[in-house]
Amino acid sequence: MGYRFSDLTAACQDDWRAYIEHDFVRGLADGTLEEGAFRHYLKQDYLFLIHFARAYALAAYKSRTLDDLRQAHEGLKAIVDLELGLHVGYCREWGISEATLAELPEARATMAYTRYVLDTGNRGDLLDLHVALAPCLVGYGEIADWINARAGTLRGDANPYDAWIAMYESEAFQAARNAEEAWLDARLADVTPARFEELTQVFRDATRLEIDFWQMGLDRAL
Repeated sequence: MGYRFSDLTAACQDDWRAYIEHDFVRGLADGTLEEGAFRHYLKQDYLFLIHFARAYALAAYKSRTLDDLRQAHEGLKAIVDLELGLHVGYCREWGISEATLAELPEARATMAYTRYVLDTGNRGDLLDLHVALAPCLVGYGEIADWINARAGTLRGDANPYDAWIAMYESEAFQAARNAEEAWLDARLADVTPARFEELTQVFRDATRLEIDFWQMGLDRAL
């Protein structure tokens, strides 16, 4: 019997739960997150999206099949043509101008995770790259699930972060999350135990760097 994505999260359970249930996420869920912390996170997430697009460009280069090439191309187009524009608009609602975004310094946590993803993709193969990206694409979908299943979650106008939650619980995002999990399941099914251990370390490292990204937002650190 082959491996699945759920085997990666099970192998890194403590780090995965620390990421999904981080204090930053809890603050988003109950509406108590300090607004300055959220604005800092939004700014750095803009920079992250730019590097996320670069990762999809790298995925196109690493693709060996037309299907994988098309997937990478669609991911790159979605970020550059749609998501970055939506993010800029959302930042504007929080008083952050596009000019401000263009002049942002990168926080160390932003550099650490994005460069880790790109380095992992450069030295490894397409599966390494997808596993390094999974805490973001799959993780944000699971975070939305966890927020909505949590008893203390506040939804609607009373929560200033309701639109953020809605973004990741949306049908479009959850479809992308499910498609990524299916892609990973199909590739992980054929790996050896030794290869799975390598991928587990990539996933663990990436998850820990995502935890640091949340903490960067809380601390408003650069």
